[in-house]
Amino acid sequence: MKPIKILWLRWCRHLLKTSLVALLLVSLSVSLSGAGWNWEPANSVLIAALAQGNAITDPYAILRYSLPIDNQAVRQLQDAIEDISNHLRGKRWGPIEKDVKVATKILSSKESDLLASVPDDRKPRAEAAIAQIKEEIAQLQDAVKAQDKNQVWSKRRELLARIGQLEELMVQGFPFEVPAKYANLPQLKGRATVEMETTKGLLTIVVDGYSAPVNGGNFVDLVNRGFYDGLPFISLEDDFVVQTGDPPGPEAGFIDPKTKQYRAIPLEVLVKGEKEPIYGITLEDAGIYLPDLALPFNAYGAVALARPSDDPNGGSSQFFFFKFDNELTPPGFNLMDGRYSVFGYVVEGKEVLEQLTDKDKIIAAKVVDGLDNLVQPQAS
Repeated sequence: MKPIKILWLRWCRHLLKTSLVALLLVSLSVSLSGAGWNWEPANSVLIAALAQGNAITDPYAILRYSLPIDNQAVRQLQDAIEDISNHLRGKRWGPIEKDVKVATKILSSKESDLLASVPDDRKPRAEAAIAQIKEEIAQLQDAVKAQDKNQVWSKRRELLARIGQLEELMVQGFPFEVPAKYANLPQLKGRATVEMETTKGLLTIVVDGYSAPVNGGNFVDLVNRGFYDGLPFISLEDDFVVQTGDPPGPEAGFIDPKTKQYRAIPLEVLVKGEKEPIYGITLEDAGIYLPDLALPFNAYGAVALARPSDDPNGGSSQFFFFKFDNELTPPGFNLMDGRYSVFGYVVEGKEVLEQLTDKDKIIAAKVVDGLDNLVQPQAS
């Protein structure tokens, strides 16, 4: 199916520019179908309050916060270091010094709390990580005293990566049971990293099975099969999405060689605070508006499953990269959330994604980490 282009999208953008209050009375119905978009006005009217204004747009931060852990001390530590970016662009050194002091105090007074969530067999690694974090905090403190902006950026990034490693050590088992009706589909019980070589360069994608095990498992399985190798990209409406995964021939998705059937993948969206994802229905149809999602479309390079306009459970192999659009989907007020299943993020290669067009293709994709987290369905 070729992309369908109409003027309604531009009208919606104009409306947002003209009146945000008016936009609250509009619900965007977007559909990724086959090789292209379908844009159509919604049947229902969305009346909702303004969402949070400080939405997280860094994919690494989203992935850290979406880990299924419950440790207040490590979240406070992460919050303090994450917050530095809110002040660093304006060189507000006072608040930055306060953030560093908060982090230092947590490390000195709450080490036992940090370790409390770590299983015994991982505690030596956690203790080593905490020791490294303390050293890096001291280095960050020196950079802040020197008011060296570039060094503070660098040390903050290193610290957050180390904190993320500590948080991953706290994860114990898989947080929920996937519904039995999807037992015939691959599931990702953890995370995996995919490197995708394109004609414009390399993309690194982190796939989050903790929040989207069915969608993530399907994608990792197809990557591992070599399904995506050689497939072209499709540049879609207004160039803020690039899609791929449409195989040659009449089929719009993956035909499982064992069953000879189209592998249909359900919509899968995890709302923060819920024990498991919502399956098979958009959040709008479920009466949930402007949700706080584990994997939102806030970040440039969100990776999501494409699907037919009339079937939330009709996705298969086609997926799209979201090139963030500040007008249509401002942070904290993203009208795509809950309509499509985000299952990962491009964490390296933003400059490559920016250049991809329908003249490009995937050369090869491979799973470089986390393949052991892929669980194949049991033979019946």
